[in-house]
Amino acid sequence: MTERLQPDVLLLADGPTGFTALRSLAAQCRVVQVFRKPDQPEASALRAFAKAQGILVAELQELNQLRKAIADLRPAAVVISSFDRIIPPQILALCRFVNVHYSLLPHYRGRANVNWAIINGETTAGISIHLVVPELDGGNLLFQQAIPIGSNDTVACLYNRLNAIQERELGGVVLRVVAGYQGTGQNTDQASYGCTRVPDDGEIDWRQPTDVIDRMIRGLTPPFPGAFTHLDAQRLIIANASPRLDAPSYIGRVPGRIVGRSPSEGWVDVLTGDGVLRVSSVLTANSERPCAAAFVIGSTRATLGLSRLDLLRRIVALEDRLASLEQLKCTQE
Repeated sequence: MTERLQPDVLLLADGPTGFTALRSLAAQCRVVQVFRKPDQPEASALRAFAKAQGILVAELQELNQLRKAIADLRPAAVVISSFDRIIPPQILALCRFVNVHYSLLPHYRGRANVNWAIINGETTAGISIHLVVPELDGGNLLFQQAIPIGSNDTVACLYNRLNAIQERELGGVVLRVVAGYQGTGQNTDQASYGCTRVPDDGEIDWRQPTDVIDRMIRGLTPPFPGAFTHLDAQRLIIANASPRLDAPSYIGRVPGRIVGRSPSEGWVDVLTGDGVLRVSSVLTANSERPCAAAFVIGSTRATLGLSRLDLLRRIVALEDRLASLEQLKCTQE
């Protein structure tokens, strides 16, 4: 019995799905090179695994490097998992390209789809593996699987589950593609598009309903940018929170006001537009890890969010700064 030859593949993997993509491919293919940004959270684990396997990891500065690598290495396929650049048609024509996309295509084409699925209140997320064509996320589907979004699921939870599916399936899908499998076409009449990036404007409006705020927090859980608010004009990321379903009704109180606090358990209760959100942990501007919310928010007299007084102070500070710059300009002239 002859041993099956492993096809050569090249991996483009910048983000949080790259490590499991590499492990899946390395189990069934010969990974000849990985292109990856050096400053990603999972970079050290991926690089250690690649080094142990004798796989070169390089930073892709420009797409001409990819063109040259394809010409030099002649891979049977280029696999993409978490890569944020559009590959032009002339490079796509050089080789088979397979992309891993964390949504149920043709829904949520684009980027940051797991984040937006939670924020928008979707009940399912999913993974699609497809051939790459010049149209954005428009190639034939090679594999697809849905997963439910639970009421307590964060974006990190969903990524862990989708990464596990990717690790189990990707290598086998690539083998089938190299053997000639073309997949099935997408129903373009049902196509929808997510935003092109993870939301970076996730400031919490405490006047919003509790479930809306809760979804934003779960959809932006660190290491993503995080849903944030302000405490005494200082930025504060909400790392973990949940709606308090048994909360009493507070009439005439200001959304964002702290109405309960437990130093022993670490949580604080915050008024929203229609209820109460229990905040368990927060991340301050000077910290790398979340800490108990009650350690940072020390009083039930506190109000989260920028108050009118905070805004007025900022306006006055900006006006003073502008006046100083104008005076400096006049002095130099």
